[in-house]
Amino acid sequence: MCGIVGAIAERNVTGILLEGLKRLEYRGYDSAGVAIMSGANNKIHNVKAVGKVNKLVAAAAKTKVKGRLGIAHTRWATHGKTTVANAHPHMSGTDIAIVHNGIIENFEVLRDKLIKDGYVFKTETDTEVIAHLIHQTRKSGKVSLLNAVKKIIKKLQGAYGLCVIDRNSPDQIVVARSGSPLVIGVGIGENFVASDPLALSQVTDRFVYLEEGDIAQVGLESFEIWHGGKKVKRAITTIQSTASDAEKGKYKHFMLKEIHEQPKVIQDTLDGRISGNKVLEEAFGIKAKGVFDKVKSVQIVACGTSFHAGQVAKYWLESIAKLPCQIDIASDYRYRDIIVQPGTLFITVSQSGETADTLAALRFANKQSYIASLSICNVATSSLVRESDLCLLTKAGQEIGVASTKAFTTQLTVFLILAIVLARRTGLKPAQEAKLVKELSKLPGLITKTLKLSNNIKKLSQQFTDKNHSLFLGRGIQYPIAKEGALKLKEISYIHAEAYPAGELKHGPLALVDDQMPVVAVAPNNDLLSKLQANLSTVSARGGKLFVFADESIGYKSDKSCKVIHVPNCPDILAPIVFTVPLQILSYYVAINKGTDVDHPRNLAKSVTVE
Repeated sequence: MCGIVGAIAERNVTGILLEGLKRLEYRGYDSAGVAIMSGANNKIHNVKAVGKVNKLVAAAAKTKVKGRLGIAHTRWATHGKTTVANAHPHMSGTDIAIVHNGIIENFEVLRDKLIKDGYVFKTETDTEVIAHLIHQTRKSGKVSLLNAVKKIIKKLQGAYGLCVIDRNSPDQIVVARSGSPLVIGVGIGENFVASDPLALSQVTDRFVYLEEGDIAQVGLESFEIWHGGKKVKRAITTIQSTASDAEKGKYKHFMLKEIHEQPKVIQDTLDGRISGNKVLEEAFGIKAKGVFDKVKSVQIVACGTSFHAGQVAKYWLESIAKLPCQIDIASDYRYRDIIVQPGTLFITVSQSGETADTLAALRFANKQSYIASLSICNVATSSLVRESDLCLLTKAGQEIGVASTKAFTTQLTVFLILAIVLARRTGLKPAQEAKLVKELSKLPGLITKTLKLSNNIKKLSQQFTDKNHSLFLGRGIQYPIAKEGALKLKEISYIHAEAYPAGELKHGPLALVDDQMPVVAVAPNNDLLSKLQANLSTVSARGGKLFVFADESIGYKSDKSCKVIHVPNCPDILAPIVFTVPLQILSYYVAINKGTDVDHPRNLAKSVTVE
């Protein structure tokens, strides 16, 4: 959601800024813009466009604007419609240009006061308020740009990642972070800023991650950072290029590429975490053993797909580790009365590690009486990882497609590792652990076999093309997998889909079943199979059209009312991960048939960095 790029150099930065925005397209946006300072009078040229970055590129080419200082942005509308006027950057007069990620909650009060002071607003956004506040503070000429930003952010309530330039200070960019990530890209005789290192991977591999509350002044040769009124140092981190992750290769879409990468990234996630017949708990960090020895219960907090991973983990933690587990939606967690039981481990789950609600939940939890916080995340340098006591990284690589696939299955893999580690404290015998680890090591191969179902699922998907609704069913630990399957279908094909526990059919959803409502079910070979089969018979008896992904060992057969796809036989403990894959493939091909934008579904963003 929203992307920021900024650059100051001895060369033209227009191309750098536009390329940076292209690399941030995966985050989701509806408009884009760039502000470039150029010429002897330091004029700021502000070029904006509604739609994809290529429209901005065309608009910038017409203006032929060049300069050595500039900022750029991709916007996802929160305040005001998607228009050129509301696109970033925003300006105050001809002096100040600003880009902003986040939401200013008290902008209306600030705007009303600025209007009384004579400022004219040209947009519906909260961001324009910030530009005018900086201008108002600077107009006397006695306050530096840096100090003006320091002063005005004290008036802001909400979240922001700010990047500001001023034609009267042509040698610097000033940035500030509160609730929205920012990095400084370190070059040689040039420096950069961005909301994501990926935006700058074409110009540098060295980054400084700003921490919550940091303000920085970025110049050609150097940068300085302040926190709480004091100048501070932040470490420079070198990140290896991940250019291959940002390329589709032989695949038509990033989502399809990422689905097929799952065997490899799951193996990468297992490597160094299991050895021989056991899990290496040292992978969680040097403090992990002492923390895990104290765990008596677990609290999980997450959003979206990561929430579904947490729901599966609840079953594993209770069945394998014999530990009570609660799970909350991150956006609701801190708005209820929290009762923390003694010995509770707090776990957050996020692909990006910058999900605003999950981060806010972590910060709230860090003030409670949890024994420790553990993050399961895909980005080692993210805020979530840096602010947690422990972490275990999923090694999914860069996930570009908005609909999460490989991040989800690697999250599940990590949760299974965690359940085994904690189970040692609650009676798991070495022989039992060895059996679980042996089964876990089979997972990449099982996913590879499951991917071979793609052609059969592609044919099956054609029966969804003219449908507007779908129902997904699962029992027990497979219910969250049904929810994930429904989420994928609605995200990228725009078909209304919902999931239900199969045992709840007669408590309402059976009323929806007819020959126009596809009913998708996941049927592993487990203790609940006979009950699931009874539920599915109820659907067939009402004229419903069933699509069942069934373990091949069951012997489930297709008939007039039921189409069966046979999934490779797998250990019960791995079934949630294995059965996820065919549902991902189904949603992909239904979206292809529908002609939707698979990688960038409407209204959605990859990383939700505002509440």
